[in-house]
Amino acid sequence: MQNGEVMSPQDSKASVEETMEDHKAPFQNQGCPEPTAPPLPPPSPPPAGPPEYPRPRLIFHTQLAHGSPTGRIYGFTNVKELYAKIAEVFNISPSEILFCTLNSHKVDMQKLLGGQIGLEDFIFAHVRGESKEVEVTKTEDALGLTITDNGAGYAFIKRIKEGSTIDQLKAVCVGDHIEAINDQSIVGCRHYEVAKMLKEQPRGLPFTLRLVEPKKAFGE
Repeated sequence: MQNGEVMSPQDSKASVEETMEDHKAPFQNQGCPEPTAPPLPPPSPPPAGPPEYPRPRLIFHTQLAHGSPTGRIYGFTNVKELYAKIAEVFNISPSEILFCTLNSHKVDMQKLLGGQIGLEDFIFAHVRGESKEVEVTKTEDALGLTITDNGAGYAFIKRIKEGSTIDQLKAVCVGDHIEAINDQSIVGCRHYEVAKMLKEQPRGLPFTLRLVEPKKAFGE
């Protein structure tokens, strides 16, 4: 702009913009980083709890009910694992075991192994003995049997009602495993399934029970 000339509004605006551009340019060329938030502190460690100790090993003593040395077993959580441990100790197949009693080697259904075992309990395993077949004819709706199972596929006789049809057959005993009805294997059936099959047998018609008794000690 020369001396004596009047500046128009447009010229004044352009001059101001050029001046602002001149001031902005140095900051743009410096390449300053944009401000960022400070980093978060690392998370604090969890509070130290009580030290973990290994769980004690629970050891139980066992024998075969008909006679054997005493074995020691541990590390089982259900009936099938228990039978496998007993079988391993005595070098037999788990399928040989019919049921177990606690603190008695006799076929005592009051001592039958249930859902709990105490540390002082002694486990007696009753294994397969002799097989036998019995012919039964129903004379009334109920045979007079109470049936249970060992939780591993074997149903057996828990009680016999006095004076019932089965009570008249002296070959049938408490503790006998019911292996088949009319040559139909029931191994693997639960006790209520076996009871239903027996209840469905018609009155007046004979049918056959194949039984396996627990192995007896010498002289019993």
